[in-house]
Amino acid sequence: MGTAVHEAAAAAERPAGTEPAGSVDVAVVQFDPYTDTVANLTALRAEVAAASELGAKVVVAPEYSMFATKRLDDQVLAAAEPLTGPFVTGLRGIAAEFGVHVVAGVVESGGPDQPAGHIYNTLVAASPDAEFAAVYRKVHLYDAFGSRESDLLIPGPLDQSQTFTVGGVVFGLQTCFDLRFPEGVRRLAAAGAHVLLLPAQWIPGPGKVDQWTTLLRARAIENTMYVAAADQAAPRGSGASMIVSPTGAVLAELGDQPGIATAHIDLHHLAEVRTTNPSLALRRYTIRGE
Repeated sequence: MGTAVHEAAAAAERPAGTEPAGSVDVAVVQFDPYTDTVANLTALRAEVAAASELGAKVVVAPEYSMFATKRLDDQVLAAAEPLTGPFVTGLRGIAAEFGVHVVAGVVESGGPDQPAGHIYNTLVAASPDAEFAAVYRKVHLYDAFGSRESDLLIPGPLDQSQTFTVGGVVFGLQTCFDLRFPEGVRRLAAAGAHVLLLPAQWIPGPGKVDQWTTLLRARAIENTMYVAAADQAAPRGSGASMIVSPTGAVLAELGDQPGIATAHIDLHHLAEVRTTNPSLALRRYTIRGE
């Protein structure tokens, strides 16, 4: 576990129970899951415990937190579980143990009605009462940069629920490669999301960190919303997890090693930004499915 990064010392010094309405502290945890699901869950619990101690009420972990390899293969198929399986059950238990919402990426078995040998790349948002706050199955599969997720994965449905609310703040979910498709994030913003949560395994390569950081800030700016992105640490991810303000300013960020970044989400600030720059209200196109 690495060193925590704070948006401001004042956030850590607020007495419990004095947070204004429409505000919440968020953490992105960057660690390096591999092929041992039990070890990954243990590592994730330690990260959530540390984030909770820092005051976070929403903790975001990477894509494939349950099971990670550099390239998808039959190992991933063998590791897949239903959402009633031990990893997600453990994830829900961690959320309840520390009284926080936890978002993490899992490999979900496809079920009897889905193509044989295919699974879902799924985000589970677990609530402090150990229930499902939201479930999002990745829509845009990573068939790029020499990879083909579609050989093993099923794309998620377009009409799925993608949001949950904590302390009056609405959080929307997308996964990794979805970041390159602005329509999905715009749909969340139009639906009332204040914050985009984006778990990822952003595979390292030339220019990839620059693309990652540019796209994260662009999604924040164009939708005037906060973005909290949790990537895997090196060597299977690029790192650079960060939290971005609705103006595109980076509030907290990490390098490529394990660590935690925290920041304060403030709807009063968001309202000020959207008053100064009412781009959502001024748009003349809509996204089908809103």
